[in-house]
Amino acid sequence: MQEMFIGEVIKKRRAELGLTQEQLCEGICEPITISRMENGKQTPSRNRVIALLQRLGLPDDRYFALLSKNELELDKLQKDVASYSIRYRRASNEEKSKAKEDALAAVKRLEDAIEDDDLISQQIVIRSKILLGKDGGEYSFEEKINMLMESIHLTVPRFDLDEIGACLYSYDEIQIINHIACVYSEFEQHRKAVDIYSQLLRYIQKHMELVPSTKSYLPMIAFNYARELIILKRYDEAIEVAEIGRQVCINYGYYSDLPGLLAALAECKHLLGYDKESLSLYYQSYYICEAIGNEQGRAVVYEDLKQYFGIKIED
Repeated sequence: MQEMFIGEVIKKRRAELGLTQEQLCEGICEPITISRMENGKQTPSRNRVIALLQRLGLPDDRYFALLSKNELELDKLQKDVASYSIRYRRASNEEKSKAKEDALAAVKRLEDAIEDDDLISQQIVIRSKILLGKDGGEYSFEEKINMLMESIHLTVPRFDLDEIGACLYSYDEIQIINHIACVYSEFEQHRKAVDIYSQLLRYIQKHMELVPSTKSYLPMIAFNYARELIILKRYDEAIEVAEIGRQVCINYGYYSDLPGLLAALAECKHLLGYDKESLSLYYQSYYICEAIGNEQGRAVVYEDLKQYFGIKIED
């Protein structure tokens, strides 16, 4: 998919889905921009093109538009924010304060650089602030939900938590919805989290079948969904959901979420009385964690084996 054909591709896919230009571009750009793009008269910014492709369930990794100087700078700033945020989450208690200061400074640099109409970058700023917290500590439940709803309404004005399947979403928008569910879980509103994950999983299965790369989001959603079902003791449903995620991991080679899904299956099997299957799944999860360097996951499985079976795996 090269730049000169991008408008044709979008027009064809939009027609296949029965979407109007207004429905596709809502929150991303004006309908006249889509019209010009489909007629080969205009190419919007890279961020907007990628968001449009993702909403259509099309691959975005073959779009090689040249980046302007401003886009290059924004791309660098966005990567800086992601890098500093990861460093903050992984920092020790002694390093936490300095890591947070550096991450918030990176967010501020991005915030100062974005234009008023760059709603996609504004979403990154809001989500980063939630993840990092404020000067006095963490945001409250209400603050987090309000900020996340503000974020997604920037590009999906009609978004409704009870009607998630009614709109189209980019990957970033899917991440925001997942983040909303995580906040409900964090504050022990597990039934609401399950409802959100149920809708989101159905959306991904329905709208993103054309693009194997997007399926990497499905295992993450399936894992989070399964964990919520386990908390609610809905073990058979959790097995069904975790198995969907496991199959995608295997079929498409996404191994980062595989150990967690295997551990979720193992815990459900044990709680339902199938200990032989449970042990096999736990061992699979443990050694995959070891192979890919997932120390946190390995520690969780180690504790589960010790708690449920009295087994201590020696290094």
